[in-house]
Order: sequence, then C-alpha cells, then structure tokens
Amino acid sequence: MSDTPAPLLQLIRTRVHHPATIRELMRRLSISRQDRDEFRRQIAQLVDQGALIRIRGNRFSVPGETGLQVGSLHVNPRGFGFVSPEPSTRAEKEDIYVAGDAMGDAMHGDRVVVRAAAGRGRCEGQIVQVLERAQAEVVGRYRVEESGSGCVTPFDPRLSREVQIPKGMTKGAQAGHVVAVQIDRWPTARKGPVGHVAEVFGNVSDPGVDTKLIIRQYALRDEHDAAAVAEAEGLGTALAPGDRTERTDFRALSTVTIDGESARDFDDAITVEVLPNGHHSLGVHIADVAHYVKEGGALDASARERGTSVYFPERALHMLPSALATGLCSLKPGVERLVQSCVMEVDRQGRVARFEFHDGIIHSDARMTYTAVEGILQKRDPELRCKYAELVPMLELLEIVYRRLRMRRTRRGAIDFELQSTQLVLDEVGAVENIVALERNEAHRMIEECMLVANEVVAGYLRDHGDLGLFRTHEQPDPEKVSEFDDFASSLGHGLGVPPDRVRPQHFQRVLKRMHGQPAERAVALLMLRTMQKARYESANQGHFGLASEAYTHFTSPIRRYPDLVVHRLLREARYSKLSRRRRDELEEVLPEIARESSAMERRAEEAEREIVQWKKVRFMADKVGEEFSGCVTGVTGSGLFVELEDYLVEGLVHISGMVDDYYRFRDTDHALLGERSGKAYRLGDTVVVRVLAVHVDRRQIDLGLAEVLEAVRQSPRGPARHARRPAARRRRVGGRGRSRRARH
Repeated sequence: MSDTPAPLLQLIRTRVHHPATIRELMRRLSISRQDRDEFRRQIAQLVDQGALIRIRGNRFSVPGETGLQVGSLHVNPRGFGFVSPEPSTRAEKEDIYVAGDAMGDAMHGDRVVVRAAAGRGRCEGQIVQVLERAQAEVVGRYRVEESGSGCVTPFDPRLSREVQIPKGMTKGAQAGHVVAVQIDRWPTARKGPVGHVAEVFGNVSDPGVDTKLIIRQYALRDEHDAAAVAEAEGLGTALAPGDRTERTDFRALSTVTIDGESARDFDDAITVEVLPNGHHSLGVHIADVAHYVKEGGALDASARERGTSVYFPERALHMLPSALATGLCSLKPGVERLVQSCVMEVDRQGRVARFEFHDGIIHSDARMTYTAVEGILQKRDPELRCKYAELVPMLELLEIVYRRLRMRRTRRGAIDFELQSTQLVLDEVGAVENIVALERNEAHRMIEECMLVANEVVAGYLRDHGDLGLFRTHEQPDPEKVSEFDDFASSLGHGLGVPPDRVRPQHFQRVLKRMHGQPAERAVALLMLRTMQKARYESANQGHFGLASEAYTHFTSPIRRYPDLVVHRLLREARYSKLSRRRRDELEEVLPEIARESSAMERRAEEAEREIVQWKKVRFMADKVGEEFSGCVTGVTGSGLFVELEDYLVEGLVHISGMVDDYYRFRDTDHALLGERSGKAYRLGDTVVVRVLAVHVDRRQIDLGLAEVLEAVRQSPRGPARHARRPAARRRRVGGRGRSRRARH
C-alpha cells in the first residue's frame, strides 16, 4: 500500500459510491490481509483530516456525497452561527446557517462536519461532528454566583455561554479577576461548559493584562520551544565558511532595506541598475530563511505551528526565535547575509521582460526608513540627500521602476485600497496616550510594488513548473454581494456598469477613482472590502482577483510567514529539478494541509491584532464620555448606525433605541435608516456629529448618540417624542486628512 492516504482517498472516490463499513471498503478496494492494519491507520488519518466522515452504522463517506460538508463554525453573539465549507467539500454557494439548538457541543471557530439541507430561502444545517477544537481555553471575567459557585463570562461575545467553575477549581481567583479557563466538559444543547481556572491574570486595568489575555484567548504561542531556540542559537551569529560557496555575489551592488521606523524584522532588500537597452534590473533580495530552517526540524515544526508572526502595539510574537528573526536572517546593514534573489528586467512599459532566480549573498549598505526615502525623493531634503549621497542615484532609479510597474498594474485593473489607519502612542505601561494618523507615502508604495512584482514572478514560475506551490488565492466576489454593492454605489452616481456576474477588478477600481476625495469615499471602500472574498492560501493556483493577477504567492517575508518559507523551498527544488515522483506525491498530500493551517493562523493573528487595538482604543475613550465628535457612518443595520470618529478612527454604535425623535426603518438595499414621519435618512457614508454616551471596556464597545437627536430631545417640552422633527445641529468641519493602511494581499 502507499504510505500516504491521498491515493487511497482517490480510490474510495472512484470505486465506492455509497457509505461503507471498513470491511466493505477492504473488499471493494481489494486490500490484502497483510495491509489491513495500515489500511485502518490511513482511514483513521483521513477521518482526522475531515477527508472522510464516519456516520451512523460505523460507515465512512466522502464529504459532499451524503449532504455532509466540512468547514469552520462562526458563531454570532446572538446564538446562531454559520459554517463556511472548505473548498474541497463545498457544495453550496453560500455559508450554511446553523441554529443555536443545532450546534451540539461545537463552539466558535471549531472545524466541524455539518449536514446541510434546503431551508427557508437559505441553506440550513446541523453539526454532526467536531473535527478540531479551535481552543480548549477561554478567557473572561470571573464572578461568584449566589450559590457560592463560580463562573466565567468570556470576553469573546461569540462564546455566548458562561463556563461553570466548581468549588475548589478557582485557583484563588477573586470576583472581577481576568482568568484563563481550561474546559473540562464541552457544552450540550441544554448544559453549558464546565472548566477550571488555569491562570489568574489580575484586573483588566493592570499593565500588560490586556495583551496577556489576548494571547491566551487566541491560543497564541508566547515563548518559543526550547528545542527550536537551541537549534536557532546553534547556527551562530555569522555566516559559516561554506555558506558562500555556489552563491551569486551581490555584495558589490548598492543595496538597501527600506522599512518603517518601528520595523521589527528586515527580510527584504533592493538593488536597481540601468541596463544597456534602457531597461532596468530590479533585484528583490529576500532573507534565505530556508537555508537555516530545515524541513522536519524543531525550528520548522515550531514555525509551522505558529504560522505567522503576530504584532501587538507593545510587542511582537515572532514566528522564529530572535536568534534568526532579528539575528542571522535579518538583513542588517554592514553584515553579510544569505538571500534568495529575484532579479527582473523591467522594460519601459513596466513589463518583466525576463527574470532570474539566485541563491545569493548581499552586504546591505543602509537600513533606510520610508520617511527618509520620502524626504530624499519627494521633498528633496538637502540634508538627507547629502547624508545618503551615494544611494540617491539608486533611489531615483527605483522611483522610475516603481512608476512603470504601478502604471502597468493600474492599467490591468488592480484594486488599490488607500484606507485610513492610525497609530497608537503608548506610555511606559502600555496605556494609550494618543491616537495619531499613520501616514502612507510614496516610499511605502515603492517597496510594496517591488514586493508585488516579485511575488507574481515567483508564482508564475511555480505554476509553469508543475503547479506545486502555496498560492495566494482571491476569488471572484459573489454576484449577490456585487449586486448589493452596485445598488448602493449607483445611488451615489457611481455604479459598476456591468452585470454582477461579469464584474472585473477594473470596475471596482473605477468606482474608487470616482469616489476619491468625496465624504463617502471611506464608507464605499469599506463596503467594497466586505463585498470581496477573503484571500487565502491554496496549493493550486486560482489567481488573485483584487490584484488582477493570473498567479500570485507570498515569497517576500519568510521571517514572519510560514507559507513564504515553504515557497522558498519549493522554488529552490523547482529550480534545481529535484522533485522526484515520491517527493511530488508527498507535496501533493501535505501542501493542502499547510495551506489550510496557514490561512487559519493568519485569520487568528489578524483577529488578535485587531482586538488588542480595539481594546486599547476603547480604554482610551473611557474618559471622553459626554464629548462630541465628527464621524462617518461606516455601517447601517437594523440595530443602528456604526460611526467611526474622525479624530481617532474609533468606531461606536448609535443604537436605534436611542433615535427617539422618529420611528426609523432599516432599508438594506439603501444601507439606510429612514424616518417614517420626518423623512430623515441616515445613510452609509453620511457625516454626523455624535456624543459619547458610554464606554464598555469588557465588551470593547462604545455607545454613541446623534448630537442633533439628543439636542432635539433636550429642547422638547414633552421629552423624547418619537414624532418630533429635528432642528439643524451645528456640525464640526469634517477634515480630509489622508490616513492609509497597507493592504494585506
């Protein structure tokens, strides 16, 4: 028998067309007596992976063939949930709705098997099996019930059920303490989960507690494994004598790294030269992490488990130990470093006329910042141009190459989201002192453009050499969501202009271009993002819709992303034709699993980073109750208006119950709340003035009130009359400061 289960699964698909017992499978597949133990092991492995499902009567079935699908459960705080089927088992176009009483013992984030059936206008399902638990712990606030027993209310609103803590299992926790709870008994339809306190963090306002609880809540790894640290430190701090052999020497070229002032790792460097034909040679040199992190070693296992580095305002959880992440693999100036290089010839139209890959060695001349490069190229700062005089010619060439690359990518229709972003200014104990605009300049875009084109070139090469890789997939958006977006954009006079099923990236690009500078620009961009599919990793190339790219991958950050490290290995194997049939079979089995794991870890890291920032922003707003701010309506639901404050980019909710001057109805097609008597409308993208009414730190929520409604109620002699018309309220000027956030492709 094969020592991998992938061929076995294919045999089952082709020869067994109904749920079968283990004996029937053996008979139909002609499994010999001596292979039966191995056969059972492979069947168990396929079940663990979700590639096979065990159903009633101890029978096994391939997902999708019996109405069963595998996917991740996403629970709504109101108690119901949705299962997003994995591509390999997806039989429905949309997610599967799961009622609260149909979840069984599943919790938010679990990988589950769901039985789907047509419901009332949508696909509904019931969870029949939990394949993987998203987390065995929850983090929340401990309280004592009247009976004397304890319970913990999870901070994550999607974990809607409290965890009961039996007496003697509290680890000394006091009422109000933040604790981590290990679940000992999973919930049922009638009973909540039961657990014991694993760690007591203290009060939520204590320094550093917020970061600790987010790390624990998302089951992130804080400390590195001792074996991984030992392996990393055993590699030394400088190149070994044999490292320089059979490598292209780029040390004579002017080479720079360009990152933000607070960058924590340096894994990409740039070189640029003019070629005799007038084209430019652009070298993108990426730290050769794969040279040090060998497949199957302790470092590799640790990196795969983490999947990605996680960046919090106060600290970073690096994917690799510091001996590599900030040491031997960091492209610091003045030291020799090993790289994998993508050297491209870029013509006058921004096309890559030819390219080469190299195992290289560089000696970076400078660690530059975006601010410095902006000062040299755009502001023509004489002091900076003097300080970096030897590098200015290369930077000017880089600007030429960037503009050509960007022009070509824009012509083909790639979507560029220039969303506002903020930076938290923290004091010495981690509390937010201020929230300031995070400016994104041309230097940011220059480096991003270089990384984009290198990623595309590597993806195209892997596609053309056997299609074995970890590709970055971004699918065509769902036509129904496109139709909803088009309806709203058309109401602003900027529709897509094509049927939803024929939309292309350039149609979205044109809308953003037309909306540029308008008050509703940010709201439209956010709605457009919600219309798009979520980018993910796949083992087969499916193209990238948002970038209008036929093939895309992640090659440029192997220090902080495991998929990039895998791509480095695959690229080297493809270049040297080292893929045997056995190795290809092995990769075809393991790459889909790595893609799924990496996508899941990326989502977890993004959620954790987003939540800690939201937590700190909400705590920053705690002393601003009663103050008024100008804001933009970024979301409209039946519950009210989500408003983002202009000054701090902090979002709060104007609940519909507080809009007491009229009866408001939610019209989803218009993304608006409409007053029945007054005719007043609050729409997505509107500018409003709001007052901070309350701040709920535990729930990371801010309650807002519309200043004009509050003023109308205050002036009304009858109090909060539903039918009263609103007088015009004085509004603050809405500024147009340009804040932006680098998009994750």
